Amino acid sequence: MLTTRLTDYIHYLFSNDKEFRRKLYRILGFYPRRVSVYREALMHRSLNHYRPTEQKKDNERLEYLGDAIIEAVVSDILYHKYPGKKEGFLTSVRSKMVQRSTLNRIAKETGLVELIQSTHINRTHNSFISGNAFEALIGAIYLDRGYAWCYRFFKDRLIGKHIDIDKVAKEDDNFKSKLIEWSQKTQFNVVFELMDEHTVGTNSPTFRSRVCIEGLEFGTGFGYSKKESQQLAAKEAMRHIRKKSDLYKKAVELYEQRTAPTAPMEVNDEEVIDKPHAVESGNML
Repeated sequence: MLTTRLTDYIHYLFSNDKEFRRKLYRILGFYPRRVSVYREALMHRSLNHYRPTEQKKDNERLEYLGDAIIEAVVSDILYHKYPGKKEGFLTSVRSKMVQRSTLNRIAKETGLVELIQSTHINRTHNSFISGNAFEALIGAIYLDRGYAWCYRFFKDRLIGKHIDIDKVAKEDDNFKSKLIEWSQKTQFNVVFELMDEHTVGTNSPTFRSRVCIEGLEFGTGFGYSKKESQQLAAKEAMRHIRKKSDLYKKAVELYEQRTAPTAPMEVNDEEVIDKPHAVESGNML
């Protein structure tokens, strides 16, 4: 290991792109060998608008590869950390560790976001750029050093400092599930609606959803997947419910009106006698 680090450092000293290698070293904890693959990992597809056709290149293939490696590494770590836990628990924790918001945060905290190459408009519009670049970075590490280095990077550089596994395992952030469970217990009408879906330029599709309780809009959510937008809408709705806001009180009134017992209909015997054919036929009067 010492010989490897010394060799990598010597390559760094005689390289022509010391600044880029130094920035990667601060993130990775080691000097990259195949620098070109790391540069590719940081290229967002929005740059292709300004390149000739034959020079188009972006990080989407590395993102695809990195996504699979991350899932394998996190599964490996969780499998050994929780030897007595069932598949459902491990899957739930892994899902929260690799979700887009977590990867976005890691990219920001490690400084990776500062190295991403993209157009200004895409950087502000698509909040997935940083998370996607992080996945591509893991793909680059895999191609440059192999699986063991990817595992070591997660274990030594991310776990503990940027990801608290025990804390993640205790968190319950499935707001949609909580809201549905609440509605089943209380019998309130809860409806999720997709308000709009569109794609701008080369960006990922965006979704805007809302959740209505007893016909009242309790929350809206914007995201880069339908699931994300619904989770954010449900989170806002749960906030109203927990605080018992004025909106919640209005929903309670509507619920009580909807579920109030219907008063028995008073029947006039004389009217029934006067109109026997109408009652027998069931015609609406």
